[in-house]
Amino acid sequence: MPDKSNKTTHFGAREVREDEKAGLVHGVFTNVASKYDVMNDVMSVGIHRLWKDAMMDWLAPRDGQRLLDVAGGTGDIAFRFLKRAPGASAVVLDMTESMLIEGRKRAEAEALADKLNWITGDAMALPFEDNSFDVYTISFGIRNVTRIPDALSEAYRVLRPGGRLMVLEFSQLPNEGLQKLYDLYSFNVIPRMGQAIAGDRDSYQYLVESIRRFPDQETFAAMIRDAGFGQVKYRNLSMGIAALHSGWKL
Repeated sequence: MPDKSNKTTHFGAREVREDEKAGLVHGVFTNVASKYDVMNDVMSVGIHRLWKDAMMDWLAPRDGQRLLDVAGGTGDIAFRFLKRAPGASAVVLDMTESMLIEGRKRAEAEALADKLNWITGDAMALPFEDNSFDVYTISFGIRNVTRIPDALSEAYRVLRPGGRLMVLEFSQLPNEGLQKLYDLYSFNVIPRMGQAIAGDRDSYQYLVESIRRFPDQETFAAMIRDAGFGQVKYRNLSMGIAALHSGWKL
């Protein structure tokens, strides 16, 4: 049998063994948890909020639905979902306990405690039965997964027939000149912001590098189709700085 410990993947600009990546990613998000929401606002000048609202607009949450938000961290997506559908319920799953702790501290968490559960877990091995959820979301998290196809297969497994997958992730600008300008900003400014605000340059250097290693829109759409999803579509946000991908378990 092949030795899985010899398989490699990327961790930002570095090549690492597959069995090392989860621990490295866990370390990044443990380090930045307390400043994660603040840094999101600063790095994107608040635009990430508009992207998440666009996600909810396309998703159109409905009462009675059960949401699984993977890599849900501090609860941003779950809170938005439940605000739009007060009769729904949600589970926030993240591999980093400190991110979930920060989420539980937020005012919305207390107000929605009867509709919201927080679970530590792995996107590649979800601790849920088949056909358990109506909606699966993952925002700015899929690029950190060691084996993205495994995470997409798990998403398909836990969704009920007729369930929907939606992924919000940084992506690629279709214009080469704009992409170069964005890269200049990302690689030169964001790590410095991380040092100034979170006291952690290295974690934000990794986050920038991981964005550049993520597949482009068409390639990622094909990966979603390969996992079994139908009616796969995507929408660019801010000219492609981020993108929304949608698919259905038909």
